[in-house]
Amino acid sequence: MNRFTAVTAALLLAATWSAGAAARVLPDFAELVERNHTSVVNISTSKKLEQRSDLPPGAEVPELENTPFGDLFRRFFGDREGFPERFDSQSLGSGFIISADGYVLTNHHVVEGADSIIVRMHDRRELVAEVVGTDERSDIALLKVDGGDLPVAELGSSSDLRVGEWVLAIGSPFGFEHSVTSGIVSAKGRSLPNENYVPFIQTDVAINPGNSGGPLFDLDGEVVGINAQIYSRTGGFMGLSFAIPIEVALDVVEQLKKHGKVTRGWLGVVIQEVTRELAESFGMDRAYGALVARVLPDSPAEQAGLRVGDVIVAYNGATVNSSTELPPLVGVTRVGETARVEVIREGQARTIKVFIGELDDAKIMAQATQPRAPDTNNDLGVVVAELNAEAREALQLKEGGVLVQQVLEGPAAEAGIRRGDAIVMLDNKPVGSVEDFAEIAQDLADKRSVAVLVHRRDGPLFLALKLDRDRG
Repeated sequence: MNRFTAVTAALLLAATWSAGAAARVLPDFAELVERNHTSVVNISTSKKLEQRSDLPPGAEVPELENTPFGDLFRRFFGDREGFPERFDSQSLGSGFIISADGYVLTNHHVVEGADSIIVRMHDRRELVAEVVGTDERSDIALLKVDGGDLPVAELGSSSDLRVGEWVLAIGSPFGFEHSVTSGIVSAKGRSLPNENYVPFIQTDVAINPGNSGGPLFDLDGEVVGINAQIYSRTGGFMGLSFAIPIEVALDVVEQLKKHGKVTRGWLGVVIQEVTRELAESFGMDRAYGALVARVLPDSPAEQAGLRVGDVIVAYNGATVNSSTELPPLVGVTRVGETARVEVIREGQARTIKVFIGELDDAKIMAQATQPRAPDTNNDLGVVVAELNAEAREALQLKEGGVLVQQVLEGPAAEAGIRRGDAIVMLDNKPVGSVEDFAEIAQDLADKRSVAVLVHRRDGPLFLALKLDRDRG
């Protein structure tokens, strides 16, 4: 073998090894799809809608848009109450079978308000489905079809998922049944706006309208989530999709089967994230946990002795690294159970036992402010005044607090305090009046960072005041 032949053989061997290594690294989804696609179903719904028309049934609108009669026609019929027109609205989604006797899981928003639901199987059979129950908060719906020995999806555990792991979705995007897309787990435990009780699995699996309710599989062919939402500025897939963990869905299924509704645990606190500055002001060595910005009256938290300014760092033994991690932990706690809540209060760790109540959507807050008798005698750059009775009623603030009437240049402005805020706590001390505020503010001379609790229309909020005495 000459030198040229030897080099060529070496290059071919290296190319063959590289191709083999890549084949071992990249997963082959074909077997997984063949084994599991029969348990995935297409869900079509229809509902009757009614709208008002200015014309009697059967009448057609003449082409008058660009004629002298156009305005006259619109005025004449536009002043009428109109005639009812009824039509069917149809939508598509996905789902999967979780029991051989016909229980099917999908999203609440897929079947919401539907008058009829048809489940189409992989073999083109169409089965009429009945709604066993739905839960809007978790976006889960449980359906039932008549059938026996149906193909069942194997259910797994999302807790075993690792960020970066391959996952696969099967569904019906835009009505294209049994479409397969794949990607990786981008993050776990994501909290979305108005979805605080679901710790979503974030992936980059391509999800589009029609995929909702379909399963998310791991490489073992087990369902680890239910594809539910995407984040998009265009309405189409942009690389951010979110799935409901299968454990959350199965808990909902169990409650729907037993009770026909879903109950969740309720602690009764308004929380926020702990920033580095706030952690410093609370004497914490790092920023973590959920900061209690408000304790709701007559709540489990109030009855147990939780206070505004407490930082919840663990719940029933589970560490709370971010404020978004707390609501799902509380939500899955059974009503009536006692939970162990670990907090940092005034720099000291303590454990508080809380008798968990039931979450009620009616328990909400509203806030507002009104000025009186300003005070400017402080170094924070803020003018405060007393709150009157009308403001307290609008704020649902029974006692304490002062109104921020003006924000000047200084620490208050840099911290984000705004005109109209109500300051109810400063340096972990309650502010009951303008005099209290002035007294506490004068005692901050030796502090570099302090926490201030303000109330706004969108909720209570802790801010960190940086008191740099060398600013000149």
